[in-house]
Amino acid sequence: MIIKSSTTLRNDYNVIAQLAHEKAEPIYITRNGEGDLVVMSIEAFERREAMLDLREKLLLAEQQRLAGEPTIPLSKAHKRLKEKINGKV
Repeated sequence: MIIKSSTTLRNDYNVIAQLAHEKAEPIYITRNGEGDLVVMSIEAFERREAMLDLREKLLLAEQQRLAGEPTIPLSKAHKRLKEKINGKV
């Protein structure tokens, strides 16, 4: 976990920006010794958002499966994906 003060953010923005890109993780910004903000690179943010979106979709699929909604065998799903990739659908 990277923690920096708001003074550092204000006075050394370029250092914080470089750190965010190099570490690709959130930087916690404090104000008066208390947590205040989180700063991260756009790339890290977009990667995090994509991961959260995927987890949400997987959770929904699992809930649907547990509720008894129809499923398809893995072999059929694999065949459908191959067809989509090859442009046959």
